[in-house]
Amino acid sequence: MTVPTLLKPLQPRVILSNLRAAAILAPWLVHLLGSDLVLSLLLPISFFAPTFAYHLSSKIAFWVWIGIQSIFTKWNKARITVSGDKLPQHESAIVVCNHVSWTDFYLVQQLALKSNMLGYCRYFAKQQLKWVPFLGWGLWATGMPLISRNWERDQTELQRVFRGPKQYRWPIWLVSYSEATRFTPQKYLETVQWCKEKGKPVPRYTLFPRTKGFVATVKELRQSSSIQAVYDLTIAYAHQGHFLEAPTMWDSLSRPNLDRDFQLHVHADRFDIKDFADKSDDELAQWLEDRWMAKSKKLEALQEELDTSKQWTDSVDEHATKKSL
Repeated sequence: MTVPTLLKPLQPRVILSNLRAAAILAPWLVHLLGSDLVLSLLLPISFFAPTFAYHLSSKIAFWVWIGIQSIFTKWNKARITVSGDKLPQHESAIVVCNHVSWTDFYLVQQLALKSNMLGYCRYFAKQQLKWVPFLGWGLWATGMPLISRNWERDQTELQRVFRGPKQYRWPIWLVSYSEATRFTPQKYLETVQWCKEKGKPVPRYTLFPRTKGFVATVKELRQSSSIQAVYDLTIAYAHQGHFLEAPTMWDSLSRPNLDRDFQLHVHADRFDIKDFADKSDDELAQWLEDRWMAKSKKLEALQEELDTSKQWTDSVDEHATKKSL
């Protein structure tokens, strides 16, 4: 009779790895709790001093994000390779991205860090987080969009978020995973069936994007706001040669020498916001769908590169800061 997996004794190496992770993570968690407390106290201040609260909350957010990013890339030696356009410094942008894993934010933040925008990353998140004590209040205080994915019902929340870059010209990276959920084999099969029913092209390695949020965001921010560009990010992983296998969240925090087993890559395409000025709702939706098909081809090319050379390398275009639509 075999011993159930949960009852098997942990290997000493696993125990040591978990103890190491706890020792590294504990100070960051204490810092996170203190930061969320301060951010919660900023929430009432944001009603009468919104710009002061936003910039202070962004500085607090920077130290939270740089802490967990350092655990990933420095303590645990994850190596993130980058290709595509070199993103300008201090530029506000709408960011769209495919969604593979809970660890995708590390790759987005690697680019934000290089562009001096780490503290200004704002991710579309589930509105239920708003009611989580301290954490949810902290997210709300930083101006994080907390939505239900029902874009008609979310209008009030979206207007709150859009007011910052529109009225106050706040710097921001407004990040959206346009597929709304992570890529899994089952969800991909559902995507294939949906695309065939709707007569849409079938992507590979991605789900089909949801366009309503992107259309609403671009329409609101393409003129008279701090937004200067749209960034299309393509995220890819490999685990010992297996394409799109990402480290788990606990792996990212507990496994030293992640660079030995995992490869992580992010490709950036930059588009000037002025090129979206006259596009209709249907044209904006079609643009996002077309980008997802281009993203699918990029992922196929990354898989071929992996099969050929066994690794990805940095290949940023230092001069490309604008692409044609």
